[in-house]
Amino acid sequence: MPKNRPLPPSGRIGIFGGSFNPIHVGHILLARQLCQLARLEQVWLMVSPQNPLKQGNTDLLDDQLRYQLARLALRGEEHIVACNYELHLPKPSYTWNTLQHLKADYPQFTFVLLVGGDNWANFQRWYRADDILREHEMVVYPRRGSQTDLSTLPPNVTIVKTELLDISSTQIRQLCSASQIIRGLVPQVIEPLVRRCYTL
Repeated sequence: MPKNRPLPPSGRIGIFGGSFNPIHVGHILLARQLCQLARLEQVWLMVSPQNPLKQGNTDLLDDQLRYQLARLALRGEEHIVACNYELHLPKPSYTWNTLQHLKADYPQFTFVLLVGGDNWANFQRWYRADDILREHEMVVYPRRGSQTDLSTLPPNVTIVKTELLDISSTQIRQLCSASQIIRGLVPQVIEPLVRRCYTL
């Protein structure tokens, strides 16, 4: 649960899930935009364990280290919260299960699922995708290289236009591995720790 920011008494909470391996300035700028465009009280950056659809990822940093990096990176952010809630749920980690637990633990909130266009394109592969669509609002933001057919969107799915930033966690890991500069790609407060964690 988010412990590093006071919770609002009620309202709409955006769930922005990801490995955040590591968190970078693109994640934060995107979360700010989504908070405003989707009319959210807060965005919870849900640090996830291994994605069931991405088995075989061998460069995933320890769960708690990724969460601590996210917490440090988000200090000073008023409406964006690092959240380790999913790390304490049974594995494998499925979004449907996470949303069900969140609804039970925080009945005062309406949870809105925030996903990129690439994930939306593969959404029918998700565990209990139809149940998620039936019970939750979704907001889809653009990702480079993905196209969304607006004519086929369910009524509770909204497309928003956010800025596209050419920053990726993969790029940052590669730069760290090559001992190259990552200045400006991650918040300055976590830059030294990111370098230590991802330098081979």
